[in-house]
Amino acid sequence: MRAIDDLIDNHKAEFSGIAEDDREQFTGDVHRWLDMLHDGADISPFGRELTATVQRFRIPRRALEDFADSMLYDVTHDGFATLDDFIHYSGGASVAPATIFVHLAGLQEKNGIYYQPPFDVRSTALPCAMFSYFVHIIRDFRKDQLNNLSYFADDVIAKHHLSRSDMRNIANGARIPDGFRAMMREYLQIADGYRKDTLKVMNQICPLLEPRYRLSLEVIFDLYLMVFERIDPDHGTFSTEELNPTPDETRERVRGVIERFNA
Repeated sequence: MRAIDDLIDNHKAEFSGIAEDDREQFTGDVHRWLDMLHDGADISPFGRELTATVQRFRIPRRALEDFADSMLYDVTHDGFATLDDFIHYSGGASVAPATIFVHLAGLQEKNGIYYQPPFDVRSTALPCAMFSYFVHIIRDFRKDQLNNLSYFADDVIAKHHLSRSDMRNIANGARIPDGFRAMMREYLQIADGYRKDTLKVMNQICPLLEPRYRLSLEVIFDLYLMVFERIDPDHGTFSTEELNPTPDETRERVRGVIERFNA
């Protein structure tokens, strides 16, 4: 999943888009990847191991298909016309991988056989995945723009009297206008809504998880929360240095989560 997704993003970064011939190649790669998941479709050692893993751990196929749909969207689109388009895309690009993670964390094992988690994994994963993704695109705004990647919706950009050219200029160091700060404030408010929903969901499912998996969820959420807390739409520069915690800060944050967990 990660390899194909990175291949598409790297191609866009290098060539500022995807030519028609390349689109056909990438589309074929995605479909071949999905085909490997059918039992017996790929008899290579890797193919057999992949299908055996999916079956043994009952990995939900819908999540894999949703992720493939988001990759196909990347091949055929340049950005997002509306915020709804981005949220729909996020169901594959972000919620799908998170669903697999939550699924694996919630599996019930008995005598070497794995059973489905005692909760709906997609609805559980959704708020934390969306919170993380909105934080992610704010944090990586400058880097993404310079790599010909745009995750901010055109309708929201226009609502705040901005254009894609303005976004690129700001990423290159132009003065940050009030409209851009208002747009970032709107995205931060959306992220905060998902943050609150994540806290509710974690309170519901954490008692159902083994301690090590519960700790993993809390660490991941807290690390994105750490970035969220650094976003300052009123005075920030939205630079990588401003929004990315240092290794020492990250280490201390993780230590704090573990200490609270063990208290």
